[in-house]
Amino acid sequence: MTTNSPAPAAHLESLRRSWLADLEFLAPEAPQHLKVAEVDFLLAQWSQPHRRYHSVQHLTEVLTAIDELAAARACDAVSTRLARVAGWYHDVAYDPQAAPGSNEHRSATMARDHLNALGVTRGSVDVVESLVTMTINHDIDGGPAHLASWRHTAAVFHDADLWILSSPTDRYREYAEQVRQEYAHVPPTLFRQGRTAILADFLTRPVLYRTDLAQRQWESRARENVAAELDRLRA
Repeated sequence: MTTNSPAPAAHLESLRRSWLADLEFLAPEAPQHLKVAEVDFLLAQWSQPHRRYHSVQHLTEVLTAIDELAAARACDAVSTRLARVAGWYHDVAYDPQAAPGSNEHRSATMARDHLNALGVTRGSVDVVESLVTMTINHDIDGGPAHLASWRHTAAVFHDADLWILSSPTDRYREYAEQVRQEYAHVPPTLFRQGRTAILADFLTRPVLYRTDLAQRQWESRARENVAAELDRLRA
């Protein structure tokens, strides 16, 4: 059984430095102590003991995937910063027993309130909030109209959040187990039905990913992983 083990101190410090660098760009006039307090709050949320998949490990994977896509020039420097900040907030509120969409809306509201308090510009806050709410169904095309002008940012964030589908086999199996642990309160039959519906929907999409790099390097492996999990669920 996997556990939500505390992240090494060196890794947490690296995450803190990354956050502070992004906020220095997006909120240069915010007092340092407020930016530090915010990242400490965020890491505390991501480290809550009830989390199994939606943990610091997932946060790190999303940020790493954003950086990989940015290195492939899938988006510019500003978009990268916004996608990374959205990564910090997209699961900051997480209760596996909450109603569908509730976690995402709570996280988006928290992002708006906290970023406003830090002095991030309204336009940037709007983009981050919309990226977070997009994770309800991972539908870029159905997002707010103003995201159309940030389509590269949305594509990068979308793909980074779904990177896990394309992860190496051992990591994918661990991820699937972590999700089941988070939903341990759901009876096995109902869990299989719900999980099957979510995964089957992904496979009906013409493409899982929106960036060129992800389509070239992640798409095939993701479809293999999802299909294999569906086979296990239906066995």
